[in-house]
Amino acid sequence: MECFQVLEAGEGIERAILRRLAARGGLRGRCASVSHPALVVVSPRAAAAGIPLPRQCRTVLLPGGAGSLPLRAASAVSYGASPRDSLTLSSREGDTLWAALQRELVTVDGRVVERQEFPLRLEPGAGELPSLAAAGALLLLGVPPEELSRPDS
Repeated sequence: MECFQVLEAGEGIERAILRRLAARGGLRGRCASVSHPALVVVSPRAAAAGIPLPRQCRTVLLPGGAGSLPLRAASAVSYGASPRDSLTLSSREGDTLWAALQRELVTVDGRVVERQEFPLRLEPGAGELPSLAAAGALLLLGVPPEELSRPDS
């Protein structure tokens, strides 16, 4: 069973997620369904290009303003620069982004992550929105916000 699937167009989101998960010893917990991914992550370029999506998932993480996607999901979490997005960029200080979780979210294993602000280290060459997407995916996969600012090497 696939816990998560990343639909991207060369933005490095899946690589960032896998690197962070490997650094912490893999996924902790398990995903409940065998018929569809628990989490589908849609990158900004993939949304713009109309990359084909799976038919369904439990949670979809998508860029704000992506509009209606032909995907059945029990919940949707948006990320982007708009205050209407669930996960937004608050500010930037050098190579550190400050992310703001505007509303609580429920991880794929059922834990609640409360509203909060937290720092994200921006990797060299990484864009802000792809970094935000990777952070959102990690949160939804159960990585605590305080771990997201630590180097993942």
